[in-house]
Parts: sequence; C-alpha cells; structure tokens
Amino acid sequence: MPLSHAQLWKAIDGLARREGISASALARRAGLDATSFNPSKRFGPGDPPRPRWPSTESLTRILAATGLSLGEFAALAHDATARPSTVPMLGMAQAGQDGFFDDAGLPVGDGWEQTELPRPRDGLLSLRIIGDSMAPLYREGDRVIVDREATEVRKGDRVVVRTTGGETLAKEVAALTGRTVTLASVNPAYPPRAVARRDILWMGRILWVSQ
Repeated sequence: MPLSHAQLWKAIDGLARREGISASALARRAGLDATSFNPSKRFGPGDPPRPRWPSTESLTRILAATGLSLGEFAALAHDATARPSTVPMLGMAQAGQDGFFDDAGLPVGDGWEQTELPRPRDGLLSLRIIGDSMAPLYREGDRVIVDREATEVRKGDRVVVRTTGGETLAKEVAALTGRTVTLASVNPAYPPRAVARRDILWMGRILWVSQ
C-alpha cells in the first residue's frame, strides 16, 4: 500500500524519537541541512498548502545513518497512525531565546523535546466544567481529560472525584490520609472539603484542559 504524505513525515519524526534526537539532529546526522525535516518544510505555498514530500535521497541518507532497512521504515510509517501523538515541548525561558522558532512561528532547532498526548483508552474520559469553584484555573465550559487509571494521586494534583452520593467534583488535592481526602477549590469563595475515602467511588487525575 502506498505511504501517505502524513505517514512518511510521522515515520521520520518517529525515527528521530527512536534515536533519542530531534528531527533536526536526525537531518544533520544524515549529512543534510538541519532544517530539512522542519514542519515548515512539509508544505509549500498555496490554498490549501501544497504537500512537500521528503526526497528519495534524504530518506536513503537517514536510513544509512540509523541502520534502518527500507522494510523497517515502511513498517514504521504504516504504524505511525497507531502511535501516540506528540507535540514539540520547550521551557518558557528557552522560548524567549532566539533560534527555536522560524519566521512562521513553527518550532525549529535542537532544543525541543516531545510531549506525548494521551492515547484513547478505557480509563480516559472528558468532562465539561460547570460552576466557578476552580476559576480562574478552569472556567465554566472548559473540557478536561481525566485519567481514572492514575495509580498514584498526590497532594497538589488536580483531580475529578466521583462520590457515592452521586457528586462529580473537579478539585485540587490539599491533603491525603488513610481515611480522608481533603479537596480544595482554586476559588477562595469555596472552602476546602474533607471526603471520607469510603465515600469515593473513584478519583482520576486531570491530564489536560481545553479552553
């Protein structure tokens, strides 16, 4: 089956992650220009933007540089859609320095790591925030992704708690004991609340919020 434009580029990104380096570093290792695999190079001008494909030479060079066979690369490309999505990650202090963004505001350079986005699974769910007890951190209408399978919840974690009384609460863990969990609100108008562990059906950590 032919590989799509998205599969080829995701496979290159996946190969870089497998080597523990950025796509820019992978290009340099293969003797290519460091910007060869930048996101800004993957589409050309036009409306809609015109896809740009990696050249046969560039693919041959990265395979030689990493010792990967063509068949293994093809398997990586076909598997790309099943891999967890990631986005480039950079510290805020670094983001204020030169060399990490191109003229279009897209990430470039070697300082970027990767943030893995949550993969769909049975333990994940999304909830819409109602009320203002967690404002301004979470506003009414925001959507949060909750991991019910989080094995360890610690003080300071933002969580969603489902109680035996039928309540579903988005709070911050203020204290934990063997018998109770103290839940705090960001909004000072709402006092902390201690909930007995026997009254908690489940407690999941909040992973992401969409505002």
